[in-house]
Amino acid sequence: MSEIDFKHIGERLKEIRLSKNLTQEYVANLSEVNTSHISNIENNRVKISLSTLIRVCNAMNTTVDYVLHDEYDDISSTLDLIVLNELRDCDNATKERALKIIQILK
Repeated sequence: MSEIDFKHIGERLKEIRLSKNLTQEYVANLSEVNTSHISNIENNRVKISLSTLIRVCNAMNTTVDYVLHDEYDDISSTLDLIVLNELRDCDNATKERALKIIQILK
């Protein structure tokens, strides 16, 4: 197993946070850490702990698997979770279109 890429994890967390239009302050408050700690994680100045990662993921309504999927050697089950996570916020019409696309691609 290779080293965990904490830089990539921080970048991924920032990407998710920005895609959801969340501030560092909002995530920090829900995660029970300082805003500067979120900044330090996103900019690879500190390594995120497992407990903080879980709280940050909960604050951003995402999963640890979604954040860490690039760290796995076999990502097939993680991809399933990522697809499901993306569909969670979609309305039924969008979910039906996505299903039709998947069926066509098979």
